[in-house]
Amino acid sequence: MGRRKRILYIEDETDLQWLVKHVLESAGGFEVMVCGSGAEGLRSIENFAPDLVLLDVMMPEMDGFSVLCALRARPQSATVPVLFLTARTQEGDEYLALGANGVIAKPFEPSRLVAQVRAHTGELLQA
Repeated sequence: MGRRKRILYIEDETDLQWLVKHVLESAGGFEVMVCGSGAEGLRSIENFAPDLVLLDVMMPEMDGFSVLCALRARPQSATVPVLFLTARTQEGDEYLALGANGVIAKPFEPSRLVAQVRAHTGELLQA
């Protein structure tokens, strides 16, 4: 078995940081790095080399749209799948048009979160 798939989770809410990290690591078997801001996430991406970025939309200073644009503009992250995890799902088509690979609604069902992350990282669904 190869290395665990790496997920970079950019979220400013500490309760959600812990919950999502716990769900993805324990139920999904992923390696998760949490960053509390868009700027921190952009600084971390090169060294962490994630297989997927999970991104909040509403964050102070640098929102999710700005982070997505910056990720797509960098050669090392231009093709990394990006999923928005947000309560603002009514703008889902806009997120996709900007280059996101998918949108997961908050609040989320843990098993569905794991399944969607697996689907976008090429992981086979396990029974």
